[in-house]
Amino acid sequence: MPVSDSYHDSLIESLKDSHYAAVYLETHLEGDEYGFESELLRLAFNHVLEALGPQNVTPEQIKIQAQQLEEIMQKPAPEAMNQLTSWLQALGLKLTIKIAPKMPEINHENDAVSSIKITV
Repeated sequence: MPVSDSYHDSLIESLKDSHYAAVYLETHLEGDEYGFESELLRLAFNHVLEALGPQNVTPEQIKIQAQQLEEIMQKPAPEAMNQLTSWLQALGLKLTIKIAPKMPEINHENDAVSSIKITV
């Protein structure tokens, strides 16, 4: 089902608030017991770029940021995380790690960083 323009416009307007953008990305990065969906994560980063890009970088830099995002999403995790940190910094965001609350059962099938937090 296609996304309506009004929903997209409303989302982008909300994401212009860097605190909202940070929570939006944090939610996408946390995933769930099945992990996170890379295409949804890519879409979330593109939404944040569309919203925060004009406030933080030039139009030419937005194009470069979009290209860099595509390159980052193709890389192995350690290299991608390093480049993602710089990518977020250009938009006024910061990637941080925090301790996740204790969970009753840990599923080691898809081991990953337990929690990632994006702060402004």
